[in-house]
Parts: sequence; C-alpha cells; structure tokens
Amino acid sequence: MRIKADGILTEIKYHPSPNQDARPDAKDIAGIIIHNISLPPGEFGGGWIDDLFLNKLDPTAHPYFEQIAELRVSTHLLIRRDGEVIQYVPFYQRAWHAGESQWDERACCNDFTIGIEVEGCDEQVFEPIQYQQLAKTIYTLCEHYPLLSTATIKGHQEIAPDRKTDPGPYFDWDKLKSLLGSE
Repeated sequence: MRIKADGILTEIKYHPSPNQDARPDAKDIAGIIIHNISLPPGEFGGGWIDDLFLNKLDPTAHPYFEQIAELRVSTHLLIRRDGEVIQYVPFYQRAWHAGESQWDERACCNDFTIGIEVEGCDEQVFEPIQYQQLAKTIYTLCEHYPLLSTATIKGHQEIAPDRKTDPGPYFDWDKLKSLLGSE
C-alpha cells in the first residue's frame, strides 16, 4: 500500500465524495481521527455508508435515514468489517468528518487531520482484520506525511467530547497500539 501523487491509496476502492474542499494548508496534515459508523445504526454491510458520503442516501429506505439524508459529510477512508478499505477524499483535500472539534489548542480539526471511519458501533467489538488494515494504513500515512506519527491519533470523542462517543468503548486502543508497535 502506498499513496499516489493524486492523494489516493493504491490497492483500495476509490469513491470520490462531493463533500470535500481545499485544506487551508495542504502540507499541514498533523493528525488522524478514528471514528465508527454503521448504517442503519448497529447494522453492517450494504451500500448505505457509501450512499451517505456520496449524497445518495434514500431517506425512505429506513426511518433513521430521514434524519441524516440531508447531511453533507465525508471521510478520507472507511475500513469495512471484512477489512476492505474505501477512500472518499484525497488526503491533500479536507474531508468533512470531525465537525465542530478541538485538538489540544487547535480548532477546526478537519483542516489538519485525516478521518478514518471503522465500520462498527459503540455497542460491539471490531473485527481483527479491521485493526490490521487500520495499522497498515496508519503506517503508510506516517511514512508519507512527516507531521504524522503513531502519537498523533485520537478518537472522535477526544476532539468533540460533548457531541461524540466514537469510536466507542469497544474500540481496542491497546490492540491498535500493539499492532503499531507503540505504547
């Protein structure tokens, strides 16, 4: 796995989201935010996540979708339950994943972070292959972007604690740290 000149990973599917724009400084990629997502909530598989990030979610397909179909959100990457990685936004662009957020003294986390959604929810464990793919992806990102390291990773709940709980209590940070070889 490597990052091509166009900001897209090799060996993955790319589904370009319209929900992106230019970062204030394309070289200022200084953090990775881990999220979880399942659509409908607690259900896995299918194309609903793609539809959300591509602005194609049918509000009549599930009652929950009525609440979120008009959202304009995206992420750089999704890691599905089976380990498949899908990219929606080139890394040099800003994905709309963190919302109102703050990383230490820096606000507007979308400006300087890469968003990675892991298909899952706050109530269930994640799959071992997801952690393996996440670690492999993080290594690739750290090799390519000099401001990133295994120490520049946070959960969504850490940068938006009043609004978010993901990646949730079942996300095994120790397992990820072990795969990354960090403490």
